[in-house]
Amino acid sequence: MTTKVEVFVDYVCPFCFLVDGAVEELRRQRDVEIEIRPFELRPDPVPTLKPEDDYLPPVWNASVYPMAKRLGVDISLPTISPQPRSEKAFMVLQLAKEHGVADAYSEAIFRAFFQQDRNIGEDEVIVNVAESAGLDRADVIAALASEKRRQQQREDQDFAANTAGVSAVPSFRVNGRLTPGVLDADRLTEVVAYAEAQEPRS
Repeated sequence: MTTKVEVFVDYVCPFCFLVDGAVEELRRQRDVEIEIRPFELRPDPVPTLKPEDDYLPPVWNASVYPMAKRLGVDISLPTISPQPRSEKAFMVLQLAKEHGVADAYSEAIFRAFFQQDRNIGEDEVIVNVAESAGLDRADVIAALASEKRRQQQREDQDFAANTAGVSAVPSFRVNGRLTPGVLDADRLTEVVAYAEAQEPRS
């Protein structure tokens, strides 16, 4: 039986990008359905971070860069200041899910921000990235202007925070059980196996 694994991410979180390899390994190891779900760490009106401030460079030097080197992932602290919000990119994630390209879209958004130093809060950047993932330009532009999708993003944020109990990303939810943290492939597989074992047998 296929197990659903919800992966809560924020597109400006480098650790969410770095767990992609573990998620892909999980796909190879177990019969899972991965759903990428949004959780903005700093939703409007909370100020976003600036790369020139004292917080980000030490975190990247102490944690992000060593982890990226160990995993063989090319990543750099983006120079966009202040960092963009993820709301609009998540609105287009809704469209990507509807067209079955959520994984490709999310990976492209992460790469745009962390490898290409592009401002993923800007409409044209999001449109270009979404097109590269196979979405239609006109559909993406419409999604970005959609109040219905904006409201859905607010509801998705509320679900993550108040129903799923997410307070940090990445977080993984399997059969209602939430596990936060940067899990490697072995640990993520263990989490899924444990959640599956708790399911009542028919």
